Amino acid sequence: MSILFYTIVTILVLQFIIETILDYLNAKHYNDPVPDELSDVFDETEYKKSQAYKKTNYRFGLLTSSFSFLLTLGFLIFGGFEWVDRMVRTVTEQPIPMALMFFGVIMIGSDIVTLPFSYYSTFVIEEKFGFNKTTKGTFFMDKIKGWLMMAIVGGLILSLIIWFFQLAGSYFWVYAWALVAVFTVFMNLFYSKLIVPMFNKQTPLENGSLKTKIEAFAKNVGFELNNIFVIDGSKRSTKANAYFSGFGKEKRVTLYDTLINDLDEEEIVAVLAHEVGHYKKKHIIFNLIASLALTGVTLFVLSLFINNPAVSIAIGVSQPSFHAALIGFAILYSPISEITGLIMNHFSRKFEYQADDYAKDTYAALPLITSLKKLSKNSLSNLTPHPAFVFMHYSHPTLLDRIQNLKR
Repeated sequence: MSILFYTIVTILVLQFIIETILDYLNAKHYNDPVPDELSDVFDETEYKKSQAYKKTNYRFGLLTSSFSFLLTLGFLIFGGFEWVDRMVRTVTEQPIPMALMFFGVIMIGSDIVTLPFSYYSTFVIEEKFGFNKTTKGTFFMDKIKGWLMMAIVGGLILSLIIWFFQLAGSYFWVYAWALVAVFTVFMNLFYSKLIVPMFNKQTPLENGSLKTKIEAFAKNVGFELNNIFVIDGSKRSTKANAYFSGFGKEKRVTLYDTLINDLDEEEIVAVLAHEVGHYKKKHIIFNLIASLALTGVTLFVLSLFINNPAVSIAIGVSQPSFHAALIGFAILYSPISEITGLIMNHFSRKFEYQADDYAKDTYAALPLITSLKKLSKNSLSNLTPHPAFVFMHYSHPTLLDRIQNLKR
């Protein structure tokens, strides 16, 4: 067992300990008094339900994270990666088919092993608290569709990256980066047209007062908006959402039908104004460029490790390969990913404030405040998260922080 092996084990253990401590600290705040500014979010009965939901998810999350940690650690220590590698080598010695089979067995196998937890979360916990609208047929079809997408899209990208590696050696990262950049831009443009319809039905927003108000706001702020869609989010959950996607003529706003049911029209326009704020403030462009830059750095560092046999041996695979080294590298690089994730979360929270300010300046603060409260209430959100948990995991400011900012 090499130093790299012990490094990998240490990283996995430390990550599990840190996440467990953060979850514990956050759970200790569940019973904190609700701030005065949020006193109207829940009544006493609803607040007790919210606390019960958070505590149930905390206990269940501790169980699932412990299981995943022990499964990963056991797989590493007892030669699971070596077993899978030997198995696929009995079928083929070609690098690309071998890598596809290797990752297929590990990823689909992991998904099947953890399937009971996902099923329990959906049909027991979410059902108990009134969120679940997913049928068992939809649940399993989503799994199958997800596997097919992973096999087709993920398999194609992985195959091309290995092909680049065979052609260009350690400089493969340049070609891989270009491939990922093209794919990322393409998905940003056409995700709603190509991927979403596989899982949900989208229909244009019907003519009426809501559409008129949205179009009037868009015209007032000089935002060309020809595509407003409603998605059947209620097919799976009662939780509401809205998002903006695409660029140029492909840009569109998608409203969940649950959002339309939960909020009044002024609140929906305020939420839309927030989403337009992200576009006007160039947040989408920033995130895209930052994502591509981080991908480039990651691929460059990967190119320094991928030819080192010790990285494959560190996860217990006796015959070094691209696919084994990729697994070892992913774990070794994860502390750096955590740091870049913290930086991106910092910018994301900053951008949320800016988008809120844009909505306040171009529309109104009050309907955005009431919409945020309603959405938090309907999703039984945590109103008193621990600051360390917020710092590590929140991509959005807390509800209290957003409301205080909107009232300034």
